[in-house]
Amino acid sequence: MLPVITTAMAQDATATEKTTTSGYNMLAILLVVMTVVLAFVLWGLGQVLIVLSRQLLEKSKAGTKIITTVLVLLLAFSASNASAQDAVKEAATVVPNYGGLSSTTFYMFVTVIVTEVLAILFLAFSIRRVYIELLPEKKTVAKTAGLKKWWANLDKKIFTKAIPVEQEADFVLDHDYDGIKELDNALPPWWKYGFYITVVVAFIYLLNFHVLGNGKNPTQEYIAEMEAARIQKEIFEAANKDKIDENNVPMANAAGLANAKEIFTTKCWPCHGKLGEGGAGPNLTDDYWLHKGSLNDIFHSIKNGYPDKGMQSWANDFTPKEISFLASYVKTLHGSNPPNAKAPQGELFTEAVADTIKTIVKDTAVIKK
Repeated sequence: MLPVITTAMAQDATATEKTTTSGYNMLAILLVVMTVVLAFVLWGLGQVLIVLSRQLLEKSKAGTKIITTVLVLLLAFSASNASAQDAVKEAATVVPNYGGLSSTTFYMFVTVIVTEVLAILFLAFSIRRVYIELLPEKKTVAKTAGLKKWWANLDKKIFTKAIPVEQEADFVLDHDYDGIKELDNALPPWWKYGFYITVVVAFIYLLNFHVLGNGKNPTQEYIAEMEAARIQKEIFEAANKDKIDENNVPMANAAGLANAKEIFTTKCWPCHGKLGEGGAGPNLTDDYWLHKGSLNDIFHSIKNGYPDKGMQSWANDFTPKEISFLASYVKTLHGSNPPNAKAPQGELFTEAVADTIKTIVKDTAVIKK
């Protein structure tokens, strides 16, 4: 009777597919496939239960009790199947709403699937009970006291669930590979239930990312994280009192100038001379500059460089604070008149002219506004 009922459930699931799907609705296809697969699982478990029940009938004299249990099981399946069929019939007339399905159809699919899952669990429990009845009588094991007994029970139920050594002979299979025999031992419960959890998580992942489209793919997650990092960086820099850039370069103190002099005589002198008199690069002591000569301008030149004119960028070699020290040191070289100074290059620059240019730029910006 069980195979007939479970086969009917599979047919009902197929009928559901025909009446509720539209086009290539992915959600509907997924639900129908799940329903059909679960129906086949029910059919297989029903076959196993029937075989085990027959064996138990032959072994036990309490056949009447077992037959009653099986009949109750069949009636329960019949009731659940009938309700599932009615639900599917009602679902076919509702206007689509959930991903191409009506809300009623969607929830009726869920109801059928949940009913099948509960039936599978009930069948599995029944098969386990019948299987236990068919096992040989357990031998009495000497009682162990205290912690040892507690650990043995915990290990048996959760970690290994291994067959006792004294009973292994009853569970050895006929498979023999070069003298190695296979023992029909159960999977460790922690592994088995962990696998069940991964199946549930995979189903939720499939619905969330590929059916309902609620989750972000890896590219979207990367973009979102980079945007969050950018915002955090801006907040940090806005609150950072020691932030130094081209717009707010402070003049270094004596310690900073001493540090900058050491850097200059190590890194900068091959192009600008040890006293700033110039060489391959321009003279840093006169009033002429190729790229302006304010403290902020010198900081910009050191930080970003001018590769087309042979000036490299030092942003990866020194921190902003060290570059500000270098810019301050270069400013102190102005007017030092070292020997063998290189001829002036660039345009005349003075701080007064620079201040006038800044004022004109600010006034122009105000007028435009």
